[in-house]
Amino acid sequence: MVVGEFTTEVDVLVIGAGPGGYVAAIRAAQLGKSVTIVERENLGGVCLNVGCIPSKALISASHTYEHAKQAASMGITVGDIKVDFAKVQEWKAGILKGQTNGVSTLLKGNKVQIVSGEALFVSENEVRVFHGYDVNRYKFNHCIIATGSRPIELPAFPFGKRVLSSTEALALQEIPKRLVVIGGGYIGIELGSVFARFGTQVTVLEGSDQILPGFEPEMTRLVERKLKKLDVKINTKALAQGVEETENGVIVKAEVKGEAQSFEADYVLVTVGRRPNTDELGVKDIGMKLNERGYIEVDQQGQTSIPNVYAIGDIVAGPALAHKASYEGKVAAEAIAGMPSIVDYKAIPAVVFSDPEIASVGLSEREAKEQGIDYVSGRFPFAANGRAASLNAGEGFVKLVAEKATGLVLGAQIVGPEASNLIAEIGLAIEMGATLEDISLTIHAHPTLGEVTMEASEVALGHPIHVLNK
Repeated sequence: MVVGEFTTEVDVLVIGAGPGGYVAAIRAAQLGKSVTIVERENLGGVCLNVGCIPSKALISASHTYEHAKQAASMGITVGDIKVDFAKVQEWKAGILKGQTNGVSTLLKGNKVQIVSGEALFVSENEVRVFHGYDVNRYKFNHCIIATGSRPIELPAFPFGKRVLSSTEALALQEIPKRLVVIGGGYIGIELGSVFARFGTQVTVLEGSDQILPGFEPEMTRLVERKLKKLDVKINTKALAQGVEETENGVIVKAEVKGEAQSFEADYVLVTVGRRPNTDELGVKDIGMKLNERGYIEVDQQGQTSIPNVYAIGDIVAGPALAHKASYEGKVAAEAIAGMPSIVDYKAIPAVVFSDPEIASVGLSEREAKEQGIDYVSGRFPFAANGRAASLNAGEGFVKLVAEKATGLVLGAQIVGPEASNLIAEIGLAIEMGATLEDISLTIHAHPTLGEVTMEASEVALGHPIHVLNK
């Protein structure tokens, strides 16, 4: 039974309050628009509630546990180290609450109207919002769709008590004794590493010939080496075929390099990618153009085939990254306000919070070569950096790629401590058109990890100080 149905007229309607939607809403409000945002679950979306933030909280906790166990190498003796995983989850929940409350405060502070419910398009300028038995209509001048994505569910591995997506894995109240991870991409490696550091026997099944496909092998080899130190079993060229749930666990059937194998575990975590949340919006019914994979087609401002409707984030082409969604949200809001803003994807950083961390931005050597660019590269190891040595984190390197004739910085790859933070300097360098000489002549504080970027530029220029010039 539907109780009441009223129509409210709004200027800008944003559907989805994740890192794309809430940022778009705030930016539109800053530009003088009256904004209403609709969210069917929690403010902050997947990222703040069951993605980026909770995973990084557990990664941080697992590193703290690992460091405590290794403190004796620094001459620090600690007592019996134990993990109360329920309390770890309680600590994580506190972080999430603070983050989501912060989003709520920001939206309200910018006078954005928050509506709970699920939106369904009924025309090019109107949606129905369902919340329990209540249904209301919202007629808008402009709309920004930011409904994000969800984990892909494999037909042979339906999610349930023992077959988990990343959402359920992040909410486990116990540390599994054994865990099979299907998919060796960034989600699988990050979460697999968390449980391995807490003592879980982890097995990874990856279909390609390396974990973290898309990153250069010289980077992923360092991650694989550390995983093996944690006793993680890595199976590449592995095709997961099915699962049998037992009373206390699962048996995963797979074909590894052409050979049939079985793996027993308490749980199986399926991390084979994400699919866009566009199938329950009714966008096809109003004639919006989507591609064959369900992504909404947009122009450089995020405008869809329906001129007053925009789409951003995981539901449009490109990597499913929170920072990409936020960036696109600002562009869409500014376009609606009449500004000439367009997206420019020259420098989208990609980060994996593995051990060691991996980060890249711009072009790799392989990509520069494929594009026929006459380039030069410079690589400097963290092992030659004093700050890295003091952190017991000497593995890895920074590599810069630049145009040979001009020194224009084209890209970078980092594997090592704080790669997620260090990549920002190189992203800025690419955006502002900086050269290797600009980085080399920038005085970097000593002793810091940031010096490795400066040293890599000097290697590329042919006059390194702290490694021998080859």
